[in-house]
Amino acid sequence: MSVTMLSDQSPRQESTTSSGMPPPVLSGGEQPRGDHRRTWPLPQGGPALRPRLDFELVLDCVHCGLCTASCPTYVETGNEADSPRGRIYLMRQVLEGTLPLDADVEQHLDLCLNCRACETACPSGVQYGRILEPFRLAMAQRAPDRQVRTLRRWQRWLLFHVFPYRWRNRLLLAPARLLQWTGLERVLDQLGLTRLLPTTVQIMREMLPPLQPHYGRLPEVLEAHGPRRARVALFLGCVADALYPQTNYATARLLQANGCEVWIPPQQACCGALHYHAAQEGPAQYFARLNCQAFAADQPQRFAAVDAIITNAAGCGAQLKDYAHLLHDTPWAEAAARFQSKVRDVHEFLHELGLQPPPRYPLPLRATYHDACHLRHAQQIAQAPRTLLAQIPELELVPLPESELCCGAAGSYNLTQPDMATRLGHRKAQHILSTGAQALFTGNVGCLMQITRHLRRLQQSTPHLWVAHPVDALWTAYSGEYPDTLPLQMH
Repeated sequence: MSVTMLSDQSPRQESTTSSGMPPPVLSGGEQPRGDHRRTWPLPQGGPALRPRLDFELVLDCVHCGLCTASCPTYVETGNEADSPRGRIYLMRQVLEGTLPLDADVEQHLDLCLNCRACETACPSGVQYGRILEPFRLAMAQRAPDRQVRTLRRWQRWLLFHVFPYRWRNRLLLAPARLLQWTGLERVLDQLGLTRLLPTTVQIMREMLPPLQPHYGRLPEVLEAHGPRRARVALFLGCVADALYPQTNYATARLLQANGCEVWIPPQQACCGALHYHAAQEGPAQYFARLNCQAFAADQPQRFAAVDAIITNAAGCGAQLKDYAHLLHDTPWAEAAARFQSKVRDVHEFLHELGLQPPPRYPLPLRATYHDACHLRHAQQIAQAPRTLLAQIPELELVPLPESELCCGAAGSYNLTQPDMATRLGHRKAQHILSTGAQALFTGNVGCLMQITRHLRRLQQSTPHLWVAHPVDALWTAYSGEYPDTLPLQMH
């Protein structure tokens, strides 16, 4: 594949594209406005790929290169085609018909984590996710299931038919819980029997955290403690609820303690992110419709009584805040926009609300914080978690080098691109250990699993860190209930 990168000139100043053709316009000669899913006519003889995107978004990139230092894959490989600037130019060349969509191009686009760190770094406001996602959807229509073609059939079954469902996840994890709680897992490790498992199964087992007892079923409505300051709806998620039930429990109790009445809609579903990022738009839209209905977004008067929809998982939050875009050309567009307008990450919400009363129990730990990509970059939330953690008595929060760089989890990325995910996970774990921290906090389930795995690999002979959600630390400081997973010095 031969790729010629553009110079640092703004493509908006060109009267023609690099293929010598005028810039694409919308059907009927209408110029693009703000709808990033409009189609545009291809030049005659162009490729068969027809993504539903506004070509003006591609032209927003002025190829300055400021995004490259923030891109995890470029930092690792040093390959221009593995940078946001390079990938945008690859997509532009394909759309203009000057470059075939061959295996090399696909490989560079597939290696992208879609962490959106480039959006945070970009001075021109390039909406990289709005370019990549429709392009990937078009690639998937051209070759169905291409996003997960490297996965075995049983992995695909887990990804699309188990992980998006809370109860199926809990049933699947029952044997793992039994092995952990009885100590048999440690015995099998010592005997070397776990090394006989297939490599993919070993990786998934390594990512499992210490599994806590599930809280069961919380009441649909939890009353506020003291005067009611807000009425919120709590989004539970699917994988997160099965792997980290203590975090959902802590979120509900923390909201109650801060004067919030908490409504937990029983019919809520997966956010749809697993399917959407695998270029399966149909199932993602189905889950979005279910949630709009479960949270009464299709009933304006009832929905008006909800002040916010709270989520504690960064990946879910980014997807929920994108429902208006996901369903914009469907009968559910109005409900989706209404739903999206009230979605708040738990850190964002509590930071705005203010912790009243403040946490009272000390947590004498040296801790560090990793920015989950879909919190820092997709939702632009960076300071709120740190401000909340700083209010915990005796907790020392130290900076983490490359905190904003992806850990390699990225949804199903560690399954579809295991080599790069491992390189990034190892890099992140080394930086965490360099801080001398006793605890690592981060606001996303995928990050928690990825970091847990790679810290274990590097901590064979050193004390283990407490890897937890900031909400877990906050609830500990509110309740005085110190979890068994805290470092030994705390007990």
